[in-house]
Amino acid sequence: MTTPSTDSDLPEQLRLRRDKRARLLEAGTDPYPISVGRTHSAAQVHAGWGHLSAGEETTDVVGVGGRVVFIRNTGKLCFATIQDGFTEHDSGTRLQVMLSLAEVGEQRLADWKADVDLGDFVFVKGRVISSKRGELSVLASEWRLASKALRPLPTLHKELGEETRVRQRYADLVARQEARDMVRTRATIVRSIRETLHDQGYLEVETPILQLVHGGAAARPFNTHLNAFDIPMTLRIAIELYLKRAMVGGADRVYEMGRIFRNEGIDSSHSAEFTMLEAYQAWGDQFTIAAMTRDLIVNAADALGIESVQTPAGEVYLTGEWTWLSVYPALSDAVGEQITPDTPLERLRALADARSIEYDPAWSDQKLVMELFGEIVEPTLVQPTFVNGYPAIAQPLARNNPDDPRLVEAWDLIIGGVERGTGFSELIDPVIQRDVLVAQSLKAAAGDPEAMQLDEDFLRALEFGAPPMGGMGLGIDRTIMLFTGAGIRETILFPLLKPHG
Repeated sequence: MTTPSTDSDLPEQLRLRRDKRARLLEAGTDPYPISVGRTHSAAQVHAGWGHLSAGEETTDVVGVGGRVVFIRNTGKLCFATIQDGFTEHDSGTRLQVMLSLAEVGEQRLADWKADVDLGDFVFVKGRVISSKRGELSVLASEWRLASKALRPLPTLHKELGEETRVRQRYADLVARQEARDMVRTRATIVRSIRETLHDQGYLEVETPILQLVHGGAAARPFNTHLNAFDIPMTLRIAIELYLKRAMVGGADRVYEMGRIFRNEGIDSSHSAEFTMLEAYQAWGDQFTIAAMTRDLIVNAADALGIESVQTPAGEVYLTGEWTWLSVYPALSDAVGEQITPDTPLERLRALADARSIEYDPAWSDQKLVMELFGEIVEPTLVQPTFVNGYPAIAQPLARNNPDDPRLVEAWDLIIGGVERGTGFSELIDPVIQRDVLVAQSLKAAAGDPEAMQLDEDFLRALEFGAPPMGGMGLGIDRTIMLFTGAGIRETILFPLLKPHG
């Protein structure tokens, strides 16, 4: 059994701060008051008095509060820099506060020196002035501790290690402007996506995360148990099937942006939980839904004030024309010979062997074509490209191509050599859909952890009739990665990490 640590076991920095907290409480001072009477943010002070010239003083009194990120205590005059919390419109404005012996008195100046550390939240009330060096400041007439930090901040002028940044995101946000900007950039993109969908008449809904059967994608689910009903359940791997139920019920255009959970690998571009947008449009198809998807990306770029992004594969121009590319012709061009749905499996294996592309001998010809395309062609697609004409195996929930049923009416959006989203003309024939899901369920019963289960309620819904529709899925995290160039652990505010030890 682990023995709880005592203050004496703590590092000196932590012990000293706890000692200060105890001393303040003993003296009758609450180091965590409910309210301190702040009247202005640092940003508001800069907006209202940023015009002051060096040495200029005013009689305007403000009450400001923030986290102390710099402190310099001298004899009769102390300086500190406080930082606002960041918002959608403010990345965390900083403001200098000054405490002089003449203004606050000997005791309160001594208290400041004794009680305030880097990382503490303080409240300062005083006149707005500009220092002799031209630094906009608040000259304190009174001050108060607003929240005592018991753990020191990371050294702000030193770079935090990547592992520390993601494990202690709260400290990262205080220390690094880039971390705060990432959160704000994500919020801007998400807001833009919602605004675009709203302008196009889409209705936002929420659907279950806990589900009786997993479906809507080929992925391994997280399994759990509902004690109230004593039944096994899973966390959703996709949003699709419930949104289609809404379409059956009469929703014309519907979407959800929410968390998805897949019990699979975790790396620089994959997370066990991530955010997905799925949207469905009645009377649409793969082409109308592709036009909407382009609007989402272009409008998000406009919201950020950019027209292009830099990716490891090269600069991507988002506002130009987006290309359509079919899988079999593109693969044929890449390997220098004609590849069709009739190409023998042995020939496909030879092409893979010649390029040292690994594959499972049990794979079908369609699966191997997808692997060859992903390895040979996809990394070369730098500019936005809708890749369509996939083998039917690629999307079990998509409609077959009427001219060639071996292909599906579906696309993947590739930007910068990376898949960003997918869309399709939806399969709405309940008889064919049942056949597809039965085939999937047989794979699941045979031990395929990624195969979809048979969802009888979804099939029952389709039997009531669904309109022709187009549907799409867009990875929000991968969209943020596109715009920022960051890995997925940077784009997710608090990513899931392997525990220490």
